[in-house]
Parts: sequence; structure tokens; C-alpha cells
Amino acid sequence: MTPLDTAPAVQSRPRLVDGFGRAVTYLRVSVTDRCDLRCVYCMAEHMTFLPKAQVLTLEELERLASAFIDLGVRKIRITGGEPLVRKGVMDLFGALSPRLAAGDLDEVTLTTNGTRLETFAAGLAASGVRRVNVSLDSLNPETFRRLTRGGDLAQVLRGLEAARAAGLAVKINAVALRDDNADELPDLVAWAHAQGFDATLIEAMPMGEIDVDRSDQFLSLRDVRARLESYWTLTDLDLTTGGPARYVRVAETGGRLGFITPLSHNFCELCNRVRLTCTGTLHTCLGREDASDLRAVIRSGASDGELREAILRAIDAKPEGHDFRIDRNAPPSVQRHMSTTGG
Repeated sequence: MTPLDTAPAVQSRPRLVDGFGRAVTYLRVSVTDRCDLRCVYCMAEHMTFLPKAQVLTLEELERLASAFIDLGVRKIRITGGEPLVRKGVMDLFGALSPRLAAGDLDEVTLTTNGTRLETFAAGLAASGVRRVNVSLDSLNPETFRRLTRGGDLAQVLRGLEAARAAGLAVKINAVALRDDNADELPDLVAWAHAQGFDATLIEAMPMGEIDVDRSDQFLSLRDVRARLESYWTLTDLDLTTGGPARYVRVAETGGRLGFITPLSHNFCELCNRVRLTCTGTLHTCLGREDASDLRAVIRSGASDGELREAILRAIDAKPEGHDFRIDRNAPPSVQRHMSTTGG
């Protein structure tokens, strides 16, 4: 084989490879730390949010996203806080849309609490978004209101209908909470599948100081799966959507169910993700206090080449794995809140 024969294969290799040989192809971009809900496992009731000067402009976020795309990222997920509360956020989706059309990106997706989907679902679909993840931990209006500290379940359900009408595929994400929704989880999964939605269950993660002890909230998904298998038939699927979930098919509902288990069964050996906060901080591991300040790089007048070099250095230092643990009265594994990190 001649060098010319091998050239296309070399060009197609991902350029973002960490020190452990893992290709980074998935970027989660937080556009705001603000949210219109105050979920008990995510935030303290009274949060102090970032001043505007510290938050990247949408143009700066688009420039950073483009640099990652140029380096081989194939999937971008827009997160928050609640991303749809960011003024002008649809401009960012519009700016990324041509990269989708050109084949530079496989997909742009969104994680949302659903409160504003009724307004934005059609626009998201028009900009090329095909899938959304909606956080929903209870179908009981009173439980939902308590867990979100004031949220309106009916508003979220209207948003889900708008997403369906716009042709968006929906996945319901539910955090498993031992004393709050454990008994509800089977019904929540069955409901999601009846709507034609996928569902994923997530273990509570020790991030940021909140108003309760997380050891009181934690519910191992090993135990949840064992309970579900006592009356459902779960078949493991060889499926990935680019994230950390392990999927099964539920024979009785016909739907797909994912499990995200950062504590009971971590997934670090296959990690292909990094997270960019709304302040331009790059976290290459959700469960470590690592950070690279890309805001300083772009606001110093760096060229595109210098920006790419800064990203490559950060990826090379990506840790092998996280250090999540939940112990009674112990501080959180990382001090930043999930709403700041970007999910």
C-alpha cells in the first residue's frame, strides 16, 4: 500500500486523544448556570449565580465549540443550568446548524428541564436538533413541586407534547432518590415507554453543597435493576448514544431503559466526554476538580491555532477516572454544583 492509499485513514482519525488513548468526541456545553427550578439534589435553595461579565457570550461559546469540532468532536450537547433560560440561546443552535449540514458534526442535542420546550421545540427542530433529554423525576404533581421547589408538572408535560409535535425524539432522565421517588420509578419508566420516549435512570452524584445529606438520597441502581427484573424482562443492548448510559430492552413495555451508574458501576474506561462551562472552564472529568481556563485564552486575543493548542493540552491531562463517593456527613466529592458544570 502506498502512502497515498493510507492518507484518508490518517485524516479520519480523531485528533482529540487523551493520555490514556481515549478519543474525545463528545462535548457538553453549558450556556448558563441559571435555572428556573431548584431541584433538591442539584442546587441549594438559595443560589448565588454568576455575574454576567464572567459568562461567555454566545459568540465566544460558538467559537469554542467550533474549535472542538475542528479537532474531531462529533457530538455537542447544550446544557445549563437550564439552557433555554439563556437569552438568545437559539442563536447558538443556529450557528451550529451549518456544521451539522456540512457533516462536520453528527448531532447537536439538548438537556432541559422541559419548562420552556413548549416555546422552543419547533425552533430546535428547525435548527437541526433531533433529540432532547428531559429531566423528570416524578409524575406526581405534589412530589414534582417539592423536588423542584415550586415547579409545575403540567408545564413540563405540555413541553413534552410540543417536542413530540416537532418531531423530536425524547428521552426522560430521572434521578433515583431513595426516599422521594424510588417507588415511582417503575411507573415512570412504563409511562415514558407508553409515550414512545426512552428513559434513563441516574444515580445521585456528590457535587456541590446542597441542603441535605446525599447519603440520605442515594439509591444504587443495582438495587433498582434487581427490583425491575423481579417482574420485567430486561435484555442488555449493545447500544451507545455517545454518553455513559448502559441500555436494556424492557420486553413488557417494548421500550429502552438506560442506567447511569457513576457510583455503583463507574464507566470511566470508556469516557469520551468533556464539559465546557458557561465561564469557559473546561472540565475533562465530571468527578475531579480539574480545570482549564479557555476564557482566559480567547479573551487574551489568542489565534484559532493557539486556542486549539490549549484544548489539546487540556485533553492530554484528562484523568483516568473520577473519585465519586457518597459517605454520611462527608463533603461532596467536588465543590462545584452540577448546574455550574453543565450536567
